[in-house]
This record gives sequence, structure tokens and C-alpha cells, in this order.
Amino acid sequence: MGNWEIKKLGNWELKIAAIDFETTGTVPGYANQPWQIGVVPVVDGMLHGDKFFTSLINVGPRPFNKHAPGRHAQLRDAIAAAPTMTELFPVLLPMLTGRILLAHNAGTERSALAAAAPLHKFGPWLDTLTLSRAAWQGLDSYTLEDLCECFGLCPQIENLCPGRGPHDAFYDAAACATLFLHILRQPGWSRLTPEELCAI
Repeated sequence: MGNWEIKKLGNWELKIAAIDFETTGTVPGYANQPWQIGVVPVVDGMLHGDKFFTSLINVGPRPFNKHAPGRHAQLRDAIAAAPTMTELFPVLLPMLTGRILLAHNAGTERSALAAAAPLHKFGPWLDTLTLSRAAWQGLDSYTLEDLCECFGLCPQIENLCPGRGPHDAFYDAAACATLFLHILRQPGWSRLTPEELCAI
């Protein structure tokens, strides 16, 4: 995969990492755990395909909530053979440290990282759900999937991660990054500083 230049976006010469987790959901006796991660770096208004990262995450022989989205039922053998979150963390840390972290409805991602490394401070955070509600008031839906479909972003996202779809952590991280850059293309948004965007 190569680099996909969106365009130069004002003074956004900084590093951002879009992150998404797919999770097991809560089950009596079991906490919510991530079983898949996707990370998509955004540097200087570009999505760097050679630095995309995705992995399944071993969660042990635990049950999944029957309403948990994603293809976990078909991937249980692969999930069981995947590295644990603890084993993945040395790989993830350089991708996430010293960057603004970006997610859609970021509570899941913040909680998962806090549980994996309670003594490590991540962020600051940007949330495309919050930014989308500020950029386009009165939409019927602000789910990541619906926003990307509304603004015609799906072909671009599918080009970034062919063969994937919504509720795949890699796809959703790419969708989040693409949506964020689309927000910055709206009139006046690229002039906002990172601090101003985080404050939203």
C-alpha cells in the first residue's frame, strides 16, 4: 500500500493516529475486551499506507456478547492464535505515543488503552463523532458507517483496505481517519488549531 495524499490542510503538520477496537461486549463475569485493533497514521494530511497496522487480539476462551458486532464468530480460531494485548503493546506503543489519538465515539478506545496500560497517559484525543455533530448539525445519524456513506467516502475507504467492511477495526480506523480529513476540508475547519479541535 502506498500513501494517499488528501491535500495540505492549513497548518496541520503534525502526527495523528486513528485507532479502532472491536470488542467482545460485556458478559456476566467477564469484562469488555478488545479482540481486534486497527491503527491508521495521519501525517501532514496524508494517510500512510505503509504504516497501517491491524491485528486480532487473543482474549482467551471467554464468551462474547451475542450482540457484539464484527466477524468474531467466524474468526474464533484465528483470535485464539493471535497475540494478547500485553504481547502487542510493545508494537503499539511507538504508534500511539507522541501523537494526537483519533477515534469515533472514543470512549471504547480510551477505556481499552487505559485497561492495557493504566500507568501510561495517551492523548490528547479527537473524536470524529463530536466533530461531526459540530460540523453538520441536524443529520439523522452520526454513526461512522452512515456518515461515510452520506459524504461518499466509502469507495476511498475500501481502496485503503480492500476486502474489509464496517465493524472491522482496520476498516473503521481508516474510515475515521478519512472522515476526519473530510471534516477539515469543510470551510474554516482547517484553520482551527489542534487545541481548539480537542476542546470541541
